[in-house]
Amino acid sequence: QVQLQESGPGLVKPSQTLALTCTVSGGSVITNDYYWSWIRQPPGKGLEWIGFIRYSGSSYYNPPLESRTSIARDTAKNQFTLQLRAVTPEDTAVYYCARLRDHPGTVMGRGDSGSWGQGTQVTVSP
Repeated sequence: QVQLQESGPGLVKPSQTLALTCTVSGGSVITNDYYWSWIRQPPGKGLEWIGFIRYSGSSYYNPPLESRTSIARDTAKNQFTLQLRAVTPEDTAVYYCARLRDHPGTVMGRGDSGSWGQGTQVTVSP
């Protein structure tokens, strides 16, 4: 019965920071045994994992995006956040947050496992 919902601006200018929030209900971001993850799907492409945060507060990132990415949490609000800096139009995608049992790099589709938000479209455009 856990539910996740993404929120944030749907349009971001190039070179700016994409910032999204995932609000969690029915579960806690400090619960062990989960990868609290951000994943995206560019138009016409498959899922790409961005990163995740663990119950300890430690964050991990997909190497191609690591230098631009920050994931944090707010335990009081039961939220975790994504910041993706210096965006370009190639960052246009549907962005998902998810609670996963497995590492997000192993996930091939939303039907594989875990609980997912509905996704939010983010467009990077001048």
